[in-house]
Amino acid sequence: MLEFDYDLFVIGAGSGGVRAARIAASHGARVAIAEEYRIGGTCVIRGCVPKKLLVYASRFTDEFEDAEGFGWSLEGARFDWQSLIAAKDNEIARLEAVYGATLAKFNVELFAERATVAAPHGVKLTQSGRTVSAKAILIATGGRPNLDENLPGIEHVITSNEAFHLKEIPRRVVIAGGGYIAVEFASIFKGLGADVTLIYRRDKILRGFDEDLRNALTTAMTSRGIHIIAGHIFTRIEKTQTGLAGHITGGEVVEADQIMFAIGRSPNTAGLGLEGVGVKLSGNGAVAVEGTWQTSVPSIYAVGDVTDRVNLTPVAIREGHAFADTVFGNKAWTVDYKAIPTAVFATPEIGTVGFSEHEARAQYGDIDIYKASFRPMKAILAGRDERMLMKLVVERASDRVVGVHILGPDAAEIVQMAAVAIRMGAKKSDFDQTMALHPSAAEELVTLREKWIAPGEAAG
Repeated sequence: MLEFDYDLFVIGAGSGGVRAARIAASHGARVAIAEEYRIGGTCVIRGCVPKKLLVYASRFTDEFEDAEGFGWSLEGARFDWQSLIAAKDNEIARLEAVYGATLAKFNVELFAERATVAAPHGVKLTQSGRTVSAKAILIATGGRPNLDENLPGIEHVITSNEAFHLKEIPRRVVIAGGGYIAVEFASIFKGLGADVTLIYRRDKILRGFDEDLRNALTTAMTSRGIHIIAGHIFTRIEKTQTGLAGHITGGEVVEADQIMFAIGRSPNTAGLGLEGVGVKLSGNGAVAVEGTWQTSVPSIYAVGDVTDRVNLTPVAIREGHAFADTVFGNKAWTVDYKAIPTAVFATPEIGTVGFSEHEARAQYGDIDIYKASFRPMKAILAGRDERMLMKLVVERASDRVVGVHILGPDAAEIVQMAAVAIRMGAKKSDFDQTMALHPSAAEELVTLREKWIAPGEAAG
């Protein structure tokens, strides 16, 4: 008789959990996975995938406006929110089915219900009441949107979860937050015709990003008509006859049809029973793990956003794969967290990899900065004033390019390939010796020659 019902039980069928389950099963492990909502997790169901679809939809406004400069005459263009959401829902359902088919292909048993940890080797399925045993348990439950539960009227707001399922496009939207999700949804709603206000408690959006990117995106969003109120927070929210009234510090009142909170996310560990079996959690509920994703309980592991390290889907996938190879495949390896590329799908979008300027100065001391700001070629005939920004951060002593930062059309696509160069240790001289692809925006990365000198700074 087998000692355990399963070799691995995964709680959470998001990107990291599904990858771990599939790889472990491919190594011959008996695997089960439980998901209380929908297979695919935040990214696929109500995160980056549906968000990117809405981003595409919002940018057609620019395309229609720009077309006239290229000789097109477009009349009668009309946007229908319900049609967009229906198309988005169909695509998400298709992807969910793909994830389910993948699990079935590898004989991973799926439980469509909530699961909690009952013991170091025990999992309780809450709907059926059944308890099963597993040699190893993997926590891959991701994160959840933050809300200020003490704010009067917080019950009137939505988060990104609900934004994907609104019955109609709000005419007036107020968004609390200044990170990825806040600026992305501000751009989405603005592009689809809403009046948008962004309220952020700090002095500038996108904390942690390169300062030039933060400044350039702020300018672009403001130019597009997004009202950014920095240095303020909500004090209360009231329901009115015409919608919602948001009271903010300083006494200002902003009116809206929808108020959306995008003030960050927290690890989704509440009620999982982890502390009861001895799993250590951090102050915000994140699962504390070692390099092999093992928790303080040797039989319990965790990957992805629930650990609150690098909260990106590709990182969760890589961690899930490495965990399964290491624990079940006798192929030990760890994830390298250096030079992870990332994008902010605002309009215009940001793509970035490596050190920001201020991080590089702290890390290396002497650095060189190369940057260019210009109107993309398409914008000339379109008559659009929006500018593109490209920036290289170079360690002076070694000539290595340690940061690439881009704002503008297709920034994410460009930075994905720049990330390869960064990881290989490419030098500025390698960029210089690379032939330019003309005409393209990306050629600026290999034609930047003049160092940027900050006011009051001596040339290096």
